[in-house]
Parts: sequence; C-alpha cells; structure tokens
Amino acid sequence: METDCWLLGGEFEDSVFEERPERRSGPLASYRAKRCEPQWFSEEVGSSDDVEALTLKKFKGDLAYGRREYQKALQEYSGISEKLPPTNSAMKRDVEEGRARCLLRLGRHTEALEIAANLENKATNTDHLTTVLYLQFAIWSRWQNVEKTIFCLQKLISLQPLNPWSWGRLAEAYLTLGPAHSAPFPSSYKQHSSTWSDKTINSSFPHSGKDCLLRSPETLPESSAFSVEESSSSHRKSEHGPDVTGNSVAGERDAAWLETQVKACASLIRTRLLLQLTQAQQASFALERNLRTQREIEDQVKGFSFREDTLLLMAAVMGEDIVPEKMKEEVHTEVKCVGSAALAALVVASSKEFEDKWFRKIKDHFCSSENRLHTKIQILA
Repeated sequence: METDCWLLGGEFEDSVFEERPERRSGPLASYRAKRCEPQWFSEEVGSSDDVEALTLKKFKGDLAYGRREYQKALQEYSGISEKLPPTNSAMKRDVEEGRARCLLRLGRHTEALEIAANLENKATNTDHLTTVLYLQFAIWSRWQNVEKTIFCLQKLISLQPLNPWSWGRLAEAYLTLGPAHSAPFPSSYKQHSSTWSDKTINSSFPHSGKDCLLRSPETLPESSAFSVEESSSSHRKSEHGPDVTGNSVAGERDAAWLETQVKACASLIRTRLLLQLTQAQQASFALERNLRTQREIEDQVKGFSFREDTLLLMAAVMGEDIVPEKMKEEVHTEVKCVGSAALAALVVASSKEFEDKWFRKIKDHFCSSENRLHTKIQILA
C-alpha cells in the first residue's frame, strides 16, 4: 500500500493534538447579575443607540397600557412606529399591535382594523398570522359583530385545530347568535363564570356578564332546545296552521336555530374531547381548571336536549382526527415560514367551507332523520 494513500475521513484536526489550558485552582470570581430598579426605563436616559432609545420608549408604552392609560400608550407607540427602520420588523409588529389594541380600547375600531389588516398582509409565518387573528378576534368581538367574530375563530381553528379554548369560544359565539340569528338572549338565561375569557375579550359579546363568555342552554325555553322530532312538528304546524306565512317564517327561524345549536353543541363536545386528551399531562391549577371546564360542558351539553344517539354521533365525528400520537407530533410542529399567499391557503376562505368540513356529517344525520319522520307521518296519514 502506498504511503501517500489516505483513507476517506481519516484526517485529524490539529486541535486534537493541542494541549488544553490548565484550570485555575483558585476560587472562581463571583458573578453579579445586573439589577435594574423598578421602572428604570421611565427616566430619561441619554443613549447614542437609536434602537435602545426606541426600546425604552416601547417599555414606557407597555407600562402605560398595563395601567390602562391607553391614550398615553398610543402616543408612545406612534412615536416609535414612525422612527423604526424597516429592517427591525419584529419590534415593528409589536408596536403596531400595541397601537391597534390602544385604538380598540379607545373605541376607534376602524383604525384598529386597518392596522390589523396591514399586519395580516405582511405576515410571513403561522405565528404572525395567529397573532393577527387573535387581534382581529378581539376587535370584532368588542365591536359586537358576531358573524365576523365567528369567522375569526374559524380561521384560528383551521390553523390550530387541537386548541380546545378556541373551540369553546366558537361554541359561545354560536349561542350568541340567538334563536333569530340577531336577537339578544332573554334575561332569563343563566350566566356562568368565564371558561374561555381572558383579559383581552372580557365583555366581548352583548348581554354578557363581566366574566361570562359561555351561556348554558339549560334555561332555554322548551320550544327552543328541541330535538329533531320537535323541529319536524313545528314544520308540520306551519304547513297546516291558519297563518301559513307567519308560521313558515317561524319554522324557518326555528330550523336555523336548531342548526346553530347543533354547531354549538358539536363544538363543546370537541372541546371536551381535547381537554380529556390533555388532562393526563396536567397538574395543579391547570388540571383543576380542565376538570371544572369538562363538568361545565357536560351540564351544557345535557341542556340541549339532543338524543343520546345524536350526541354519540357528534362525539364520533368531532373526534375523528384526535389521535394521541398525532397530537404529540403537532406539539413540536415547527413554525411554517411562507409567503402571504401560502399563508392565506392555510386558513378557511369562508364560514361555509369551515362548517362543511366539521359539521356536514352531523347536519346530514339530522336531515335524514327528519326526512324519515316526514315519510312515517305521510304513511300514517
């Protein structure tokens, strides 16, 4: 074998043969962390670094927002936004979101929506888009636009289908539509302590208490929380009643309210399934909240007065994609960095697309049950 023949990968780095420096035998020098006084950034600090100066102003804005001094916070954020270089996109997004939330708190919803739309157009990954959707959800819910609020939640769920709290909020939003899809809830409705709310969305919906975002259907009038058979009965009455036009409108309204209840109940059932799957990984107050929420959901689902086979069907349909192994993989899913067009493709384009995907099988079951009942009535007649 020739001496100048080398095996592939047989070379050694010179650093392997270098002597390592000896460790000092004496005591190590003590480490003293830099300590800042509370609100140290509130004082005027002369700095030649523009980025540092803008960061201090952002901290001042954050402090003012935390103190609910929204006008002052807006001034701080606006001053930063004008001076930030285009290359500092991370701080730019934070400051713009801060401005939007200040405008929201000040009742200037249109301006807040314009900023949110601009942030959505500039989003480059799923984290950016998720943050923007939560911002839009806060704006629309405070503006009491239920349809837009529902659509925001549906887009959030299309990005994060295994998030139980988004499903719970969706159920609440469906119930907020009311029997006429626009009428507020009667004063006899119970109010529960908030399960889905946070500081951003308290009092988001009309006629809700300070911490109430989920209403129980237990106290619905008996004619509203009806089963499939009762729905068919109301249609029969509309066909043979003296006021055909009035009864027909009422029948259509009842049918629409039934469909809304189906979507709300299915969303609650999926929420419970997701909570059951995560409770094994939780402890302390997190587990306590999980179990308490499951009990509340159980009571609310019973209040819909749907038949047992219908509830079982809902659980089967809404749990089709809930696989423990799949959930473990998605917990560590990396953030997708794509263009705005590709991001738009990740979320649903309409409420119909979302509802067809999640509720179509359940609604088909209701339709087939109603058709069979109508056929039976015609035979008996």
